[in-house]
Amino acid sequence: MNFLFARRYFTSKKSTNAITLIAWISISAIMVGTAALIIVLSVFNGFEDLVKGLYADFYADLRITPQVGKTFLLTPKQIQQIQNTEGVAFYSLTAEEKALLVNGDNQSIVFVKGVDSSFTQVNPVQTHLIRGSFNLGTIQKPQLVVGAGIENALGLDVEKSLYPVTLYMPNRQSANMLSAEGLYSFNAMPAGTFMIQEDFDNKYVFTNLAFVKYMLNMDANTFSAVEIKLTKTANTQQVQTELQHLLGNSFKVQTRYQQNESLYTVMEVEKWVIYGILSIILIIAAFNMIGALTMLVLEKQKDITVLKALGASDGLIQKIFLTEGFLIAAVGGGAGMILALVICYIQIKFHLISLGGGTFIIDYYPVKLALGDFVLVIATVFVITLLAAWFPAFKAGKEKLSLRS
Repeated sequence: MNFLFARRYFTSKKSTNAITLIAWISISAIMVGTAALIIVLSVFNGFEDLVKGLYADFYADLRITPQVGKTFLLTPKQIQQIQNTEGVAFYSLTAEEKALLVNGDNQSIVFVKGVDSSFTQVNPVQTHLIRGSFNLGTIQKPQLVVGAGIENALGLDVEKSLYPVTLYMPNRQSANMLSAEGLYSFNAMPAGTFMIQEDFDNKYVFTNLAFVKYMLNMDANTFSAVEIKLTKTANTQQVQTELQHLLGNSFKVQTRYQQNESLYTVMEVEKWVIYGILSIILIIAAFNMIGALTMLVLEKQKDITVLKALGASDGLIQKIFLTEGFLIAAVGGGAGMILALVICYIQIKFHLISLGGGTFIIDYYPVKLALGDFVLVIATVFVITLLAAWFPAFKAGKEKLSLRS
């Protein structure tokens, strides 16, 4: 019954045009707020997926590192146990250290990562090559695959380079790192350039594992990390727990999320901040709704009195005007969702809105629609509408009115 009254009040002609005008302003504000929330959250989802995808191509599903220090001893038996763990598809042994890379008068501090032949099965870094090849050379003739930022800083051209670059790495056995014996140096030829993300492009250099271990005087069974790719059906948490139990507390087994916990936390916080800011639009729309419903209550005073004379309770009167508020919100929110869907579909299909600068990996705003965002927006509109409509509805139910003039 309350819906029938609410619908009639919504569609019927008002004695004052201002009531209709304010109602439609409320609907328009809710429509804009709803559409803005969904569109911005969808664009944020698109960027989030893009960033996570880039990090996924650099960080493994699972990574084993020492709890203390930079390196650890891993026996052949332990390596075999890791390989035989259910859910493990591939594993790669790595050694990593900070170094100085010099090309003539140019030099740059880099992280040299020595990887074995299985590395490309764990992390598809080779798919991000922009020049040259993913050739890491041998222990006698090492080759380097450098980030695009490092290539630019050193003035390299990996496809036309005739001379090697010099790599300086710390001598772990030296007591004085500042002395001539504190650094080892070796020449290596640049072979390729990768470009994934600025954090990696300005920092990392890849070469073969045997060369890095030789430069660092590492034992045959000593490594910096084990990087693991899981099968598609593997349960990440379950495999992590099993490997942690297998290796003991002296090792640290981290998921991709845990390797980049600060990044993912910041992205989540940013999303909630954006949601909070854009929700203010809906709160502003709620003030218009309060005004529209209050004026409607004043106009329908005689109707309320008649309904009470016929036995309507205060609760029923309140429900009528609450339903009126939800009806306004449903029209505005529904129109906003349809508008957001149309705009997002056009952007996904035709990439009409482009990113400026031309230095990004993509040249348009990425969009990803998520059901959770729609549920969140619907819940937000519902709560704000309930709070906004409650006061006029409560006042309508409690007022003592009379048909006498």
